[in-house]
Amino acid sequence: MEIMDRIYKNVMLKVEEMSVFQRTLFLLAYNYKMEQLAMGYSTPLCDNTGRVGAPLVCCEIQLKDWMEGGYRSTDRPCPRGEILVGGPNVTMGYYKNKDKSGEDFFVDKKGQRWFCTGDIGEFHGDGCLKIIDRKKDLVKLQAGEYVSLGKVEAVLKNCPLVDNICAYANSDESYVIGFVVPNQKQLLALAERKCVRGLWEELCNNPIIEEEVLKIITETALTAQLERFEIPRKIRLSVEPWTPETGLVTDAFKLKRKELKTHYQNDIERMYGAK
Repeated sequence: MEIMDRIYKNVMLKVEEMSVFQRTLFLLAYNYKMEQLAMGYSTPLCDNTGRVGAPLVCCEIQLKDWMEGGYRSTDRPCPRGEILVGGPNVTMGYYKNKDKSGEDFFVDKKGQRWFCTGDIGEFHGDGCLKIIDRKKDLVKLQAGEYVSLGKVEAVLKNCPLVDNICAYANSDESYVIGFVVPNQKQLLALAERKCVRGLWEELCNNPIIEEEVLKIITETALTAQLERFEIPRKIRLSVEPWTPETGLVTDAFKLKRKELKTHYQNDIERMYGAK
């Protein structure tokens, strides 16, 4: 999903650089696709992006209600919930980790073995499955609101200024914060518009630039209809990109939240008002 998000974002940036005719043609095709999907129709020439396809014959898939996240198998038009995979192809558990295996694997009354993936999916009318969220990314804020960090990140990565982002929230705090790897070209253009000069590190640490980036990603979030409590209230711009070599993301560029938390611990304390 992380790689697909990056592809999507780069495609949209290329679209912005197209001629008027090319951009108009692309948008017509894109809007047609979205309209047909909304009405429940298929568009064979444009299908299968964003979905993982139908279940294989060797396994069964069921969706388990996740009440805290607001996902239910009774949701309409598409049933939603945590993806459980069952069948003879399911592994016996994690290697030398009985406790974790006990959490994520179980055997039902019929002897069928199931794996709780932690991914949230929805089934479409043609039997195909789409992954839409991640269960472990849910955080409960101080006032009781639940925030899906993965959902927030997926929305904000569509902002041209954002190359990567990690949303973070403490359950004893009332708001979300974020760590942002800015797009160099976009940030330099923003600095020029705001008449802010300096080296790259100076720009990333400049409070004026930080405030402007926060405004822009807030607009992106509101346009995507995120709730106010889901939108980061404070951000920290990263001078260095996150790569597998830094240990902050996996080889597939998925966030390593534990490592990111440790890396930005001082910033977390600062943004949450610690003395």
